[in-house]
Amino acid sequence: MQQLLFFLDNFIYLNTILLYMPKNSVKQIEQDEKRILLELKKNANKSINDIAETCGFSRQKVWRVINNLEKNHTIWGYTAIVDEEKLGKKSYIMLIKRSNKPMKKEILNIMSGKDFIKRIEKLGIESLYHIFLNGYYDWIIFFNAPDIRVAKGYVEELNRSYEGFIREIHLQESMFLLQSCGITNPEINKVMDFFKV
Repeated sequence: MQQLLFFLDNFIYLNTILLYMPKNSVKQIEQDEKRILLELKKNANKSINDIAETCGFSRQKVWRVINNLEKNHTIWGYTAIVDEEKLGKKSYIMLIKRSNKPMKKEILNIMSGKDFIKRIEKLGIESLYHIFLNGYYDWIIFFNAPDIRVAKGYVEELNRSYEGFIREIHLQESMFLLQSCGITNPEINKVMDFFKV
């Protein structure tokens, strides 16, 4: 019972602070979050101690902010940037233009369902980004595949799954990645190979 009262007491206290907190304090919290996020974007593997030192914050503050950003889904997850060629994969981009046909609920369920992802993984596809656009194209997909044959198989799978809802798909192979997630390719000098005559 004492624990419950202690919890309620703290809960009421924190809510009172937030209710009467000056707007500049809320802005300061947002600025602190942005500074920590910037450090994580530069290097997600950076220790909490290093982030705290760089930002001039306490270790506890950095841990608390990161924990809150994970809970509210500002931070979705963490990833490593790797050289796909060393893993025997190539990177591709699909540019997709929808038809004028309205999307049915079943199609939207396929799009957001895990079954579709499992099907493409069986093809040897590693899905990186699915982005819905406003412009000439409606959808862009970044993915890795072992070769162009498998990438074209993915295009065919999309055409089958969304039959009548896709007007055109353009498949592009990435030749050289200069930068990913703000990190410059350590083998950037190899880009010159693409411009030799």
